[in-house]
Amino acid sequence: MSQTLPPLGIQRVKVVALAVREIDRANRFYKETLGLEPAFEGEERVGWWLGQVILMLKPDWAAPTELPNPRVTLATDHAPATQEALQARGVVIANEVQVYGDFYVGSFLDSEGNKLWFCSPAAKTGADAR
Repeated sequence: MSQTLPPLGIQRVKVVALAVREIDRANRFYKETLGLEPAFEGEERVGWWLGQVILMLKPDWAAPTELPNPRVTLATDHAPATQEALQARGVVIANEVQVYGDFYVGSFLDSEGNKLWFCSPAAKTGADAR
């Protein structure tokens, strides 16, 4: 790649989401057994803090397995620009960037077909509002 590519703007891992069988039992475990603090996005509790990473529990996913199954979400400067930068590198976009609540969210596939998500705060008005 001899051409200059736009920056991806990736900042950090933001969210790891895990499949759970019983959400109430899982929440008790992370709160009472591990003593984790609840994580919020605005007013909504979305999971538990693991340092600077949110652990999100997903009861509507397939049951947990012996094999690894987390969902990884990368915080980016601006998800629509990240999508463009990924596409410029020939990366497959699995889920086009869309607005979910206050966030732009999209995903891409790595070379093995693993899906990685990325997000950034969504603009409230103007050209970036979708």
